[in-house]
Amino acid sequence: MKLLPMLFAGAALALSAVTAQAEVRFGVMNESYPPFFAKDASGEWHGWEIDLMNAVCTEMKEKCSIVDISWDGLIPALQSKKFDVIWSSMSNTAERSKVIDFTDKYYNTPSTLIGPKDQKPGATAEDVKGKTIGIQVSTIQSEYYKKYFANAAEEKTYQTLDEAFQDLASGRIDYVFGDSLALDAFLKSDGGKDCCAKMGDVADDKEILGAGVSGGLRKEDTELKAKLNAAIAAVRANGQYETITKKYFDFDIYGAK
Repeated sequence: MKLLPMLFAGAALALSAVTAQAEVRFGVMNESYPPFFAKDASGEWHGWEIDLMNAVCTEMKEKCSIVDISWDGLIPALQSKKFDVIWSSMSNTAERSKVIDFTDKYYNTPSTLIGPKDQKPGATAEDVKGKTIGIQVSTIQSEYYKKYFANAAEEKTYQTLDEAFQDLASGRIDYVFGDSLALDAFLKSDGGKDCCAKMGDVADDKEILGAGVSGGLRKEDTELKAKLNAAIAAVRANGQYETITKKYFDFDIYGAK
């Protein structure tokens, strides 16, 4: 009979080991995407999305780590359990929701075209007719191009936005199409401020452009989703979100929708 308490204790420990989240691994794209995330010379990650991740992890009282991988490998790596949540400026779209789940939104910004300063502003199919648009592969902007621009302009795809920016600055393409904040960061950089300017935001399409940027999860990870949603709501409510955002932006990036 004296063994029973020990057996019950052992069973409890085993159950705890199964249900406890010892570490939450956050999947991040393995290229700089300022001001959201970038790796410094010492290998440390910094940026708005990293600061938000740290605040969320503190709220969850969980140990967190970062796993970096190529953009188009993020969803396959999540599904193969190389990490637990995609935290890499990924928009929650209907197409992606067929294969993974998403947390609540944590920011939302428009999609934008940028081009040479002497280019006439505009972001419609008529404006880009006969031009070449640089787009990062496996992005919502690539899907938007197929629906709205494919009959008017040529698409040139890139593994990274930096490659597209280089071709735009050198005149090899006419536009780069991407998230407004990432493109704005380029326009403010030494490589972008002299050559290029904003052409305009494209018309919204929620089905393609999504309902905002969220954390991507495996569909079965409902407990982790609930924890992340509660933590995101908490940092919004207690002022941490605003404090973090003011370090990087002079406006609210959460978005109205």
